[in-house]
Amino acid sequence: MPSNPRPLRKLGFLTIGLFDEADPRRGHESTLEIIELGERLGFDSAWLRHRHLQYGISSPVAVMAAASQRTRRIELGTAVIPLGWENPLRLAEDLATVDILSGGRINPGMSVGPPMHFDEVKRALYPDTADVEDFSYERVRRLLDLVRGEPASDFSGVQGFEVFSDRVQPHSPGLGRRLWYGGGSLSSARWAGEHGMNFLTSSVVKAGDGEGPYDFAEIQLSHIRAFRAAHPDGEEARVSQGLVVIPTDSASPEQRAKYEEYAARRTPRTASPQGPARLMFAPDIVGTSEEIAERLHAHAAFREVDEVAFALPFTFGHEDYVQILTDMAAKLGPALGWRPGA
Repeated sequence: MPSNPRPLRKLGFLTIGLFDEADPRRGHESTLEIIELGERLGFDSAWLRHRHLQYGISSPVAVMAAASQRTRRIELGTAVIPLGWENPLRLAEDLATVDILSGGRINPGMSVGPPMHFDEVKRALYPDTADVEDFSYERVRRLLDLVRGEPASDFSGVQGFEVFSDRVQPHSPGLGRRLWYGGGSLSSARWAGEHGMNFLTSSVVKAGDGEGPYDFAEIQLSHIRAFRAAHPDGEEARVSQGLVVIPTDSASPEQRAKYEEYAARRTPRTASPQGPARLMFAPDIVGTSEEIAERLHAHAAFREVDEVAFALPFTFGHEDYVQILTDMAAKLGPALGWRPGA
C-alpha cells in the first residue's frame, strides 16, 4: 500500500434519476438540472445508473444525449448498462452517436449477466431466442470490437444511390478508450484489464470463497491490483471508485438526521457476505468533509485510485442532492487533493 493516498484527480457523482410514475418528466428534468449543477460546481463527471421496469432511468444513453446539449465540459457516464438487455451492434451505434454529439465526453460503463428477473421478462425481451442468448463476457467483447471499428458487415460500397459502411457509423475514434467495465469480482477485474477497458468498482464487491474475517476495503483493493496487473497500461490504468459518501457541512439539522438514519438502516448488511453471491457492501460514510476525508485516506482501496464517482443515495430529494454536491465540490474534494475543472 502506498504510504500516502494518490491526490484525487477526477471528482464525479452517480445518480439513479428517480421519478414519479404520474409525472416522469419532472424527475428526468431534475436529473438534468443536477448534471448542470455538477458542471457549474466543477465536477469532472456525472454518471447515470440504469434501471429497467423501475422508476429510475431506463435509457441513460438518451439522458446523456439530452445532458450533452445542456453542458459543455462535464463528462457523462453510465454505471452501468446491463448488456443482457442490449443488442451490442445497436448499442454501439447509439453510443457513438451520443459521443459525437457531446464532443467526445461520454464514458459508457457496462456489465454482463442475465437480466434481473429474467424468467419473468424473457418472453417480452427475447421471445424467440431466450434459451440461446449469450450473457457472458463475449457480449462485452462484441460491443468493444464494434465501438473500436471492427467490421460489423461483410458488405461495404455503393448500392444504387446509397453508400454502405462495413463498420458502425458514426465512428467516434476516442470512444473505444473510454469504455468501462463495472465489476465486483476478481475475475471481472482481470477480464476488464486483459481487454484494455477502464474499471468501475462500487460499494458492492463479491467476498469470494475464502474464510472471514472480511474487510471490504481489502477485497476491493485486491480487485484494483488484479485489474492493473492484467492491463496493458499497468499502474496507469484507470480505476474509478463509487462509494456512498454524504457530507453534512452545510446540511440542516433535519437533513443530517435523515442522512444518519439512512446510513444506519443500511449498516447491518455490511457486517458479512450477503446472499448466494456473497456480496459485501461498503458502509455509507456520513459526516463533515473533514471526517469523510479522514476515513477515505485510511481506506485501503481509496488510497490507490485518483478518480471517484461518489454515489448519491437513492431516495433523497432534489434539494438534498444540491446540498450534498455543493459540499462535495466546495469542501470534500479539496480535502482529498482535488481542484475543480474550468
